[in-house]
Amino acid sequence: MITKKFSYIFLFIILLTTIFHHPFSVSVQAAESFNTEDIDEFVTAYIDRNGLPGASIVVVKDGELVYEKGYGHDSKGNPITEKSLMRIGSASKSFTAFAVLQLVDEGKIQLDAPVINYLPEVKLNDPRWKDVTIRQVLSHTSGIPNPTIVPPASTLKAGVERVNDWKLQSNPGEKYYYSNANYWILAFLVEKVSGMEFSQYLKQKVFSPLGMNDSLTTVNTGDFVKGLPKGHVTAYGTAMPWTELEAMNTGAGSIISTASDMGKWLSMQTNEGKTETGEQLLSKKLLEESYSPQLGSKKYGLGWELSSPDVKPTRISHSGVETTYQTQQDIIPSSGYAVAVLLNSFTPTLEHAYEISSGIIQLTEGQEPEIKAPVPTIIDLSLGVITLIYLILGIRGILRSKKWSAKRKKHPAWKFILRLVPQLVPTILIGWLFFIVPTLQNNSSTTLDAFGLFPAAMVLLGMVFIIGLALSILRIYFRITIK
Repeated sequence: MITKKFSYIFLFIILLTTIFHHPFSVSVQAAESFNTEDIDEFVTAYIDRNGLPGASIVVVKDGELVYEKGYGHDSKGNPITEKSLMRIGSASKSFTAFAVLQLVDEGKIQLDAPVINYLPEVKLNDPRWKDVTIRQVLSHTSGIPNPTIVPPASTLKAGVERVNDWKLQSNPGEKYYYSNANYWILAFLVEKVSGMEFSQYLKQKVFSPLGMNDSLTTVNTGDFVKGLPKGHVTAYGTAMPWTELEAMNTGAGSIISTASDMGKWLSMQTNEGKTETGEQLLSKKLLEESYSPQLGSKKYGLGWELSSPDVKPTRISHSGVETTYQTQQDIIPSSGYAVAVLLNSFTPTLEHAYEISSGIIQLTEGQEPEIKAPVPTIIDLSLGVITLIYLILGIRGILRSKKWSAKRKKHPAWKFILRLVPQLVPTILIGWLFFIVPTLQNNSSTTLDAFGLFPAAMVLLGMVFIIGLALSILRIYFRITIK
């Protein structure tokens, strides 16, 4: 009987996948010409099909603005525009690297000098640390591990001090290991060498010259910012306003910006490091170096991700993912186009910002972008079906708990407990994930934060936990009380 029920359920999931999987192409004038109406149609269709609350995009070419627009709404119901503030996550690393390279340009930093020459107070618990160079930290080849749990900090200095107990996970310059801690250290380096707070340095040396008047940086991702509404987390084909997971991420993911401001940033990047007024913010030589693969890091330059050879056209990029926002910035050297996509939502199973940017790039190449199946929705709905199955079977098990215990009343205690293992083990593990992990390392996160990382999966795990706990308690209770 159960096998037959499962057959029906799996048939339903296959039908659901078939319905959603049918892709469609946006009708564009394509091939010969590229126009902004094509972008508008594509982005509108994409966010509608994937249940995204909003998006803000900008396109530039050879230092000139081509198109900027917002779509959808924010968590307060206000329309998203190209001026809407959003967290750009790890796309902030490009700005941090740019600031370091400006100091290299000025002769205040040597790119291949050891970090300890400038930051003697940063002392990893590893003798190899003395050999780690600025270039290696910029290119994620320093060997510094990437922390999983990042508590907030009162200052950047306090956050950087945490690495003093760490050890390198590889020899300096040997392997690429992406680590946010690299960019905490670089932000601290900018502070020490320039004599300005990192946020003030970016404002004076990068944001202001570019006219990025709405952009700013914070110490913690949870810090209050006027005019910045909550982002969202997607689940079951829709989006819920959610509170950003708080963590110290200065230099690695702390910038808040707008599509319009990102357009000014990318205009400079595609104009040989010059602002629209002709001011040279970074030498062409160092700008090109930032786009170049580094020793031990073929897929990362200095603050920029480099596309693999099979990606056409070649891209110089950096994505950014927060727990309620996603960002993608792409530069296409072969065409001179650059694109930034800012989303006020986080989807755990797909980087929609990358997909939207890819579609826009296809349009700039005279191709028709295909809007694929809403895979995250399919995954979430499938998990929802499994959750429902587990709930039904769990209720059935709870109702039969007394009978189950009665049949095993005469079993020895060890054998009875052994029969409870299938419920106890997942219940203990999920309980550890929900209630213990969020408290590790003085983390400020909560069980609710954990839920927001992947709602559909967490609902399933929550159901497994509740059913497992109820079954274990009832079966033990009935064994004790039945005479």
